[in-house]
Amino acid sequence: MVFGEKLKGERNKRGWSQEELAEQLFVSRQSVSKWENGQNYPSIEVIIKISDLFGLTIDELLRSDEELTKKVIKDSKQLAHPKLKLVFDLLFMLGLALMFIKIGILILNKLTELDIALFGGTFSWNIGTIALMVVGGIGSNVLKDKFKEE
Repeated sequence: MVFGEKLKGERNKRGWSQEELAEQLFVSRQSVSKWENGQNYPSIEVIIKISDLFGLTIDELLRSDEELTKKVIKDSKQLAHPKLKLVFDLLFMLGLALMFIKIGILILNKLTELDIALFGGTFSWNIGTIALMVVGGIGSNVLKDKFKEE
């Protein structure tokens, strides 16, 4: 039995309309209709609410429909990767910001009589900024490519 049929059957057992079920799940009636007709699937959060509401295990709901199982797996991967990708993007941006700071200090030193020293020496600023940008860029790209494969 596919998810939509199971949902409709459980709803009808209780004598609920699509509107009544939608209110209990905090979704629109159209969403319930699309789920029952197999046009769309709910998020994992809604599946958990449905499980609690009907006293069914999540396994019973997920394994009833292979497409729903694939959607939940895909959604869970999407939720996991952006956090790590954000870390790599932030590393890249930090490297870029440090590079602009270094260039700004060099320009100030050249155009004015200021003599602002770069803390840690120029070698650290040169290698550090490039290393941050390379690690951030490569890491972000690897995660992006890995998600496309899955």
